[in-house]
Amino acid sequence: MRFVIGLGGATGHPYARRVLEWFATEGRARGHHVDLVFSKTGRLCWNQEVGTDPGEYDLRIWGPQDFAAPFASGSAAPDAMAVLPCSAGCLGRIAHGLSQDLIGRAADVMLKERRRLVLVLRESPYSLPLVRNLEQVTLAGAVVMPASPVFYTHPASYDDLVDTVAGRVLTQLGIADHGVCEPWEGL
Repeated sequence: MRFVIGLGGATGHPYARRVLEWFATEGRARGHHVDLVFSKTGRLCWNQEVGTDPGEYDLRIWGPQDFAAPFASGSAAPDAMAVLPCSAGCLGRIAHGLSQDLIGRAADVMLKERRRLVLVLRESPYSLPLVRNLEQVTLAGAVVMPASPVFYTHPASYDDLVDTVAGRVLTQLGIADHGVCEPWEGL
């Protein structure tokens, strides 16, 4: 499968780091292809929160204005895309079809081609305009997933908390057997 991961300008890049680690190892072994695109502020947030070179994952990284990327066209739409993390501003631009950067254009392609688009929102509290944008983007076909770690698994570490969100992102992208976190099995 082919995927695009957009790294937006909100807090939450440790979740993206974990998803990229999975794609660079297990995903590659399964034959998945991944392209990355940072927003302008996404790269700044990555540097502050993660601090490593994203090139270490050996995945293709596209510039925020590189509209020559294949996934900027519906004729080369990937199977699924996640914006992780997704700011309220990015979500609003996607909800209204404003393709001012490559993340927005790729998301627009996903919606028009009826492909899986997962927006991992990092915002709190919600304003009325954000709530309306959440409705708009959901009606357009996107899946909005707040970056909410779970505690019923009794996480023992920071990485365990990160894995609960990263695993759910992979599941929403259509990868059910990722092994990053265990599914809820009830009480």
